[in-house]
Amino acid sequence: MAKNITLAIDEDLLDKVRVLAAIKRTSVNELVRTYLQRLVAQEQERDEVTEELLKLSRDSKADMGNWRPSRDETCSGEPRFDRWR
Repeated sequence: MAKNITLAIDEDLLDKVRVLAAIKRTSVNELVRTYLQRLVAQEQERDEVTEELLKLSRDSKADMGNWRPSRDETCSGEPRFDRWR
């Protein structure tokens, strides 16, 4: 069930959005709804990707040994991955 919300928006911006909606043959309401749906979908996708990366990290059999960068390497300001070129 759709719910109504009240949105405070600058009058100049609202005028521009109304023109944009008219050009796209839609409503300001539909533009806002579509934007919010995309925003939620992007966040869900990021969460899924993050979870997959964490799972891969947990399940990884890779062994970095005891290698750790020195303080000088970390703070040098040099590109961090140039040693593998």
